[in-house]
Amino acid sequence: MIMAVAILTGFKVEIREKLYSFWGHVQVQPYLDNNSNSVISPEPINRDAELEKHIKATSHVASFAAFVVRPAIMNANGMIEGVALKGVASDYKMPKSIGLLGKALDYSDTSYSKDIVLSEVIANRMNIKVGDAVQVNFMDPDATMPRMRKVIVSGIYHTGMEEIDKKYALCDMRLLQRMNNWQPDQINGYQITLDDESLSDSVANQLYRAYIKPPLTTYTMNDLFPQLFDWLRLTSVESMVLICIMAVVAVINLAAALLILIVEQARLVGLLKAQGMSRGAIQKIFLYHAALIATIGVVAGNLLAFGLCYLQKKTQFIQLKESIYSLKYAPVKLFWWQPLVVDVTTILLCILCMWLPALYIRRIQPAKVLQFK
Repeated sequence: MIMAVAILTGFKVEIREKLYSFWGHVQVQPYLDNNSNSVISPEPINRDAELEKHIKATSHVASFAAFVVRPAIMNANGMIEGVALKGVASDYKMPKSIGLLGKALDYSDTSYSKDIVLSEVIANRMNIKVGDAVQVNFMDPDATMPRMRKVIVSGIYHTGMEEIDKKYALCDMRLLQRMNNWQPDQINGYQITLDDESLSDSVANQLYRAYIKPPLTTYTMNDLFPQLFDWLRLTSVESMVLICIMAVVAVINLAAALLILIVEQARLVGLLKAQGMSRGAIQKIFLYHAALIATIGVVAGNLLAFGLCYLQKKTQFIQLKESIYSLKYAPVKLFWWQPLVVDVTTILLCILCMWLPALYIRRIQPAKVLQFK
């Protein structure tokens, strides 16, 4: 049960961290049409120095960055691939949780950076390596010919999340602003990173009530990627069902062991009854023994669980299919209270359920069991 909790917690934390590292915890952008298939509004907003000041001063905000997103078509090695280019400024820092081969974007060019950072999935599909040149085509609604730009692949990132790796590439925000014919202060929105993911809803509501004015609004990742969080909640339900099944099996095994112990000591029970010991006192003797067995099992299970968790953390011997689970191995993470709750609940449940086989003591009659040697 502790292993199941550790893997479930680690899985949820890692998946969320991958998403948060790329998009932040909260986004400020124009209101999105519910019928739209995109999480990004095509209409620009103007950067607001006053709003940025308030965002930076809001408690639990670790960092924030402006971004621009535009679809494009890449052409390299005779292959064509559609991507969504995410334009970021020089103050954007690539999170450490995202693996990066090569270098980040170079912003030294006064016009715009000619670098691009592709995902490993797109790079492998198009047979692109770090340092290769890629032609990027931008399609305008009213134009008959695309606008083309040549960029150099400075780095290749990898998150393991299909929702990101198959769609997005990073580039200089100034490049997309020029392709959109936008002003230097026009963007799609802000992404905000918090120091505590559990505060996403409260920070988003706080910003919306205090500083955000229409047509802007705030979104959490749960709002933008509901399918992903529904999937995580479903895995939690499945894991809880599994833990309940393991608890039922443990209780049945312990109850059966106690019943066998009582049957084997039937003569002792009869002798104690003949000497005047009450049935309640006899029941307590066996319950104490059963509780001792349960405690020893819990301690041994803790040692085994913590040992396996440590081994998994160091060696990653439990591998996963990344295309399905977005992770290469099963992550493990435990909060201090989780094994405590599992241990205490297991012991209490076992002690309560052991009263049923202990009732068998009432059926043991001294006159019958003491006549046999």
